Amino acid sequence: MKADFKACLNALKDTSLYKQGNLIFTPDGNSILSPVGNRLTVFDLVNNKAVTFPYENRKNIDRIALSPNATLLISVDEDGRALLVNYNRQIVLHHFNFKGKVYDLQFSPDGKYFAVTHGKMIQLWKTPGFHREFTPIVLHRQYTGHYDEVTCITWSPDSKYFLTTSKDMSARVYSVNPIDGFVPFALSGHRDSVIGAWFSKEQDTIYTISKDGALFEWRHQLINPKVQDDDSDDESAMEVDEGPRRWSAVQRHFFFQDHAKVVCAAYHAPSAMIVVGFSNGVFGIWELPSFNNIHTLSISQKKIDSVTINKSGEWLAFGASKLGQLLVWEWQSESYVLKQQGHFYDMNCLSYSSDGQSVVTGGDDGKVKVWNTISGFCFVTFSEHTSRVAATEFAKNGQIVFSASFDGTVRAYDLVRYRNFRTFTSPTPVQFSSLAVDPSGEIVCAGAQNTFEIYVWSVQTGKLLDILSGHTAPISCLAFSPTAQFLASSSWDRTIRTWDVFGRGKSVETYTHLSEVLALAFRPDGKELCGSTLDGQLSFWDVDSALQTNVIDGRRDISGGRKAEDKITAENSTSGKHFNSLCYTADGSCIIGGGNSKYVCIYDIKANILVKKWQVSQNLSFDGTLEFLNSKNMTEAGPMDLIDDDDDMSDLEDRQDKALPGTKDLSKRSVRPEIRTKAVRFSPTGRSWAAASTEGLLIYSLDDTLMFDPFDLEIDITPETILETLDEKDFLKALVMSFRLNERQYIQRVYEAIPPADVRLVARQLPVKYLERLMKFIASHMEDSPHLEFHLIWCTSLLISHGKYLKDHSGEFLTVFRGLQKGVGKLHEDLAKVCNDNTYTLEYLLSQSEKN
Repeated sequence: MKADFKACLNALKDTSLYKQGNLIFTPDGNSILSPVGNRLTVFDLVNNKAVTFPYENRKNIDRIALSPNATLLISVDEDGRALLVNYNRQIVLHHFNFKGKVYDLQFSPDGKYFAVTHGKMIQLWKTPGFHREFTPIVLHRQYTGHYDEVTCITWSPDSKYFLTTSKDMSARVYSVNPIDGFVPFALSGHRDSVIGAWFSKEQDTIYTISKDGALFEWRHQLINPKVQDDDSDDESAMEVDEGPRRWSAVQRHFFFQDHAKVVCAAYHAPSAMIVVGFSNGVFGIWELPSFNNIHTLSISQKKIDSVTINKSGEWLAFGASKLGQLLVWEWQSESYVLKQQGHFYDMNCLSYSSDGQSVVTGGDDGKVKVWNTISGFCFVTFSEHTSRVAATEFAKNGQIVFSASFDGTVRAYDLVRYRNFRTFTSPTPVQFSSLAVDPSGEIVCAGAQNTFEIYVWSVQTGKLLDILSGHTAPISCLAFSPTAQFLASSSWDRTIRTWDVFGRGKSVETYTHLSEVLALAFRPDGKELCGSTLDGQLSFWDVDSALQTNVIDGRRDISGGRKAEDKITAENSTSGKHFNSLCYTADGSCIIGGGNSKYVCIYDIKANILVKKWQVSQNLSFDGTLEFLNSKNMTEAGPMDLIDDDDDMSDLEDRQDKALPGTKDLSKRSVRPEIRTKAVRFSPTGRSWAAASTEGLLIYSLDDTLMFDPFDLEIDITPETILETLDEKDFLKALVMSFRLNERQYIQRVYEAIPPADVRLVARQLPVKYLERLMKFIASHMEDSPHLEFHLIWCTSLLISHGKYLKDHSGEFLTVFRGLQKGVGKLHEDLAKVCNDNTYTLEYLLSQSEKN
């Protein structure tokens, strides 16, 4: 288990789910790509899954672009450093530096080129191929003409032209290759920065929109057309001479949104629909060229930073960075397809459910969120707390969540009805910093930070049962023994105490340390206790004899990272050289710990060695990621990273930056966040572990996606060989070969050719790899097939043969289960209707026979 852990992320949820950058839909329109810090997450909206790519950019991603055939992905960070990625295999192919901030990056519709903003210029690059090249990215042309930074690029549908917008309040039309008689044209007339420009479907109209809410419609018209009058009555009474043409503004429309400015916009050419996001959190949909407002809706309290439309024009995706919101809206039915929001501030604590399929987190924003580890989505948020949440715990049955907060309350939430059904308080106001729930789920305990006492409540009655006193400093952690009926508490008074909560005695034993105790953890069998102290040591105690059995010095392992303001090196710094959170593995052989550092360490307790050390993030946007600071970034005014050199005054009303030169107002939270891990927990299944860090909720899991299948070695899988195998009555091999070929007609032919008597044997021997695909096929084929009993035999056989596997991986098969339930339910309704009709017909015939 120790050697098999792979440093790949199964799911990543950032504390602000969407920070910055643009959102894009995949060409099929079923998934959306969103930057999450310096990583990229793909949200599958159909299968309800979120997958985070394993690679990292140097800093937070600022711009992403996907090729039209969904094979190449380019992600660019804040400094203009780009990664060329194979989208399907999630592998980095090439590193490139655009040497400047990239405001926009767009692939041409034919996929041959991609255009990038480069200050006042536009660079056109040839799209690289998959074969090995010395210089995979080749510059095709460079375009000039704008007088300020270019902010947006849009391609024409035929890939021959592209539009650019700039802060100089103009838009320009360029051609990819020189065209006879074509001259780049400037579209000017706006009174503020132009944030978007688009071609219509026929390419005879251009729409431009500026930040002040003005939408201009441009037409390609003749210059001084000569009209010839003809007295004849034929249809050609008016003839227009062909001559030089130019783009001219024919319509001017304005958005009136209570002094709100336009922040982002997207245009869908097939339906001639434009979606506009405003700085007050309102978005609107307008139909062009009539400029009819379809509807306007407020979806956020802060400005909408990014908007995009999928290929069919049905789904709209919005991102609001201030609150970390990511929304997908279906405008025709006026319903949410996806609505996610992470913690607004830091994530402080986490806890796994007993089955390992849910994780509960608490943050400084006072919210408690429950995440699904399979899909990666947050499915419920509780916001009853009025201050930071310091600790969260799952009950043993997994249906109740407890949380302790600095607002002086401990709350219990029901995950069946999604409500706060119990609130525990103390006689005097205190700040709860730790929490523990006994294995039976009947007793909940919380430790106070200011009164140094432990409060014990009954979950059923909600009454305060006892107050445990004895600590002389703030209580840092609480934990119930998994087997024995006693409670352990750690404190800054350099002791760990055990309490007999259910008996008449109070303090059972005291474990004295040489420094302040910050965290503790019980081994799963309850026979060993581990405590973490401020001097970076892990002390292991035998619970029965109360003797110290082992000590691990982790100061050098956990330390790392130098902040920009530090005057001393990371090696000599004393900050962050201790563990704030501990957790044993499922088998109890190892222990994992994290703290105010970029590292998470796992130790083999028996061998007393460091097994592996993970670095939470390589993101240079965080403080404390680097071991050594570059001297060229140090100036007389301080580190360059801490100097705000953004000369863009367009967001001044949003920033409200009125501080004096050289001063820093910490209340505005404009400081760089520090990389650190506040909590680590191992899944009860032993297959994954999670960390609540500045980067978000990180879940590291064993890579069990690669499963050996001997049929993968076949190289001559063709329709002829499948039919030959079927004629030989080797049904299992024929079925697997049809799935390998992935042709629906052959899958259906093999499926229906299997005799009902052999279904149970084939289902029992079917490799687990093809289980999901077969069940999906049955669910879809059930709707238009008359073989009712045959389908039910297959479903029953699969559930009997693979029931344990389906139960252990129920989260992965939720979509399949819903499809099967829908298909069986529809068949049941149709059959019930036929039976009822037959019953009524028979009753009628019997009644008529009695009369005769």
